Amino acid sequence: MAMTPSDLQPKPPRDAENAQTATEIDWQAALAEHDRWLRTVVGARLGEPQAVDEVMQEVALAAVRQRSPIADASKVAPWLYRLAVTQSLLYRRKQGRRRNLTRRYAQRYRPAEQDTRHVDPLDWLLREERREWVRQAVARLPRRETEILLLKYIEGWSYRQLAEHLGISRSAVEARLHRARKRLRTELAAMDVVEASS
Repeated sequence: MAMTPSDLQPKPPRDAENAQTATEIDWQAALAEHDRWLRTVVGARLGEPQAVDEVMQEVALAAVRQRSPIADASKVAPWLYRLAVTQSLLYRRKQGRRRNLTRRYAQRYRPAEQDTRHVDPLDWLLREERREWVRQAVARLPRRETEILLLKYIEGWSYRQLAEHLGISRSAVEARLHRARKRLRTELAAMDVVEASS
């Protein structure tokens, strides 16, 4: 087979092609667009509102530093979702190691006096409120169920939005929501807040 002059031209390396494709997505704009719901996901995964900013910074850094650029803009939301979940897990692992170190240090250098913490009366009153029962019930749910309930009922997302952003089918969204609502009702019934469903 005869070679043409274009065959003799040096081909750009694959990394260069990927870099050109990567410039099609404005990551600053993409992160700003998806920031609110990603924060909801991270908050649901961590259960620590004060940690959300730290994890979101890691998500932004990972998105900018990615080694395999995304060519299809429609896949940005599911990719960011997986990235947020991964960064949340890494944060929890890091915090677990830190807690273990703190516990070991505290046991080794325990003060002689007894800790005299007092129960805050405001906390007792808040526990009597219905929202506190719901919060406690939600905290007992698995992380995936917590996040889908928060995205549906706090963010007000439709089934279509949930499917698009989480990268799953609409029927999977419906099944997850059904399981999450059922488990939430079971938890509330266990605390005598609602009647158990038949």
